[in-house]
Amino acid sequence: MDSETKILVVDDEERIRRLIRMYLEREDYIVEEADNGKDALEKALADEYDVILLDIMMPEMDGIDVCQELRKEKATPVIMLTAKGEEANRVQGFEVGADDYIVKPFSPREVILRVKALLRRVSTAKFNNTDVATKDILVFPHITIDHDAHRVTADGQEVTLTPKEYELLCFLAKSPDKVFKREHLLKEVWQYEFFGDLRTVDTHVKRLREKLSSASKAAAKMIVTVWGVGYKFEVDEE
Repeated sequence: MDSETKILVVDDEERIRRLIRMYLEREDYIVEEADNGKDALEKALADEYDVILLDIMMPEMDGIDVCQELRKEKATPVIMLTAKGEEANRVQGFEVGADDYIVKPFSPREVILRVKALLRRVSTAKFNNTDVATKDILVFPHITIDHDAHRVTADGQEVTLTPKEYELLCFLAKSPDKVFKREHLLKEVWQYEFFGDLRTVDTHVKRLREKLSSASKAAAKMIVTVWGVGYKFEVDEE
């Protein structure tokens, strides 16, 4: 494993932090900890982490608020840790920019697999992009996706996306005008074959549109809802 990979583990329960840390360090990851939301946000903004494991229910500042504030500055990949029965919180987590979630109680092996999967997806999006495009640069009316630079511009203005938002946009843009069911997007973009909430897709599409719209309303309209089916990336001939 890459010994330079740095992960921030945020949970108010020392037992959980210690358990996660032990398993992550076995993979040669560098692990830092925070036991409350306020400290977590300060660390996340001051340093560069490859992944943040973020509990929702915490003192000082909950995980939802931490993620929301973090997303104003950075697109660091975030995996939410949620208790059973906190479905509304999980959806809220996706709405503020979380990339994945793990439900407590969880096995340490699941944590490792989720972290590795997210790191792999981020690495693919940044450096290879063979999964999501056949060209280094995709140019459409209103939107340009530069894979080598991992950059999206809408009508000339750069748009900052989380790894998952970027991957979703690339996947849709790879097949213009093709309609994808939410189940298919969940499987291909999130790699959830037998579990996962379809609202995950909806919340990410909503955030993606909002970010594109802040630079170009025309760009945002290219992500089209096909009611009763799913979504497509629509390209009008100009």
